Amino acid sequence: MPNSAAPKPIGVQLFSLPKRLNDDLPGTIEMLAQMGYTEVELFGPYPFSTDQSRAEWEAITPYLGFSGSGFFSRTAQQMKGILSQNGMGVAALHTDLDTLQYRMDKLGEAAQLLGSSYVVLPSIPDQFRQTTDDYRRMADMFNQIGESARQAGVRFAYHNHGYGLHEQDGLVPLQLMLERTDPDLVFLELDIYWTTAGGADPIALLDKYPTRYRLIHLKDMTEHVRFSGDGSVSTEWLSLFPYMTTVGNGALNVANIVAKAQEVGVEHFIVEQDLVADPGVSLRKSIDFLSSLS
Repeated sequence: MPNSAAPKPIGVQLFSLPKRLNDDLPGTIEMLAQMGYTEVELFGPYPFSTDQSRAEWEAITPYLGFSGSGFFSRTAQQMKGILSQNGMGVAALHTDLDTLQYRMDKLGEAAQLLGSSYVVLPSIPDQFRQTTDDYRRMADMFNQIGESARQAGVRFAYHNHGYGLHEQDGLVPLQLMLERTDPDLVFLELDIYWTTAGGADPIALLDKYPTRYRLIHLKDMTEHVRFSGDGSVSTEWLSLFPYMTTVGNGALNVANIVAKAQEVGVEHFIVEQDLVADPGVSLRKSIDFLSSLS
């Protein structure tokens, strides 16, 4: 494994600190820029998202303790202005399946205005990944979404959340999907934490599918932990939140993963520490570690 140089650009997924963004968007973006981050990754829903996706979000926000998402009560143009004032761009827009299917025109328009090339599905809804036939149908849907994304001037990527990494009916669902999707239409975002929790090796995946991974989520584990099951239900993800730590402070060999990601052409390196308690400290430690790689 070659030595890793500091990755560029280094971004941050805004779901790491949504409460702070909810309270003070300009001040929080300025804080991230001062730390050295040059990109953000947004999460939906957005003003143009479907009624269903916004209703689903509103149903869970009381449990999250915040309600802001997308552009945090701003327009896309206003969000671009705040980011531009701080020398920051947008790596990608995370959104839901419904919006990708039915609002791609508006999603692509917003992404282009913000200077972003990628729109990302963070996870497949439970009901669409129960069987291998479900995964086949989802792969076919991904091809359709990828084509509509291309027509909208952006690229579609899928963020695997740690499920679909083990054999099911003699097939590995993620592998099935990668073989069934068009490599020119469907890209991937690798989350090194959830991939490891699902029992897979991030470096092995980058090696096996070198042209597919174009974004990467960097987060670390205090110790190597696995899902209690196959990672298919949210309770398994939530149980592993306490093991998240700042990049470089845990058990994952982040330097080697970054080196392999650079080797295969990953374009965006994004720090994510979901709902981190002290973002002013934790997110600084993560970028300081990544910037120190040489």
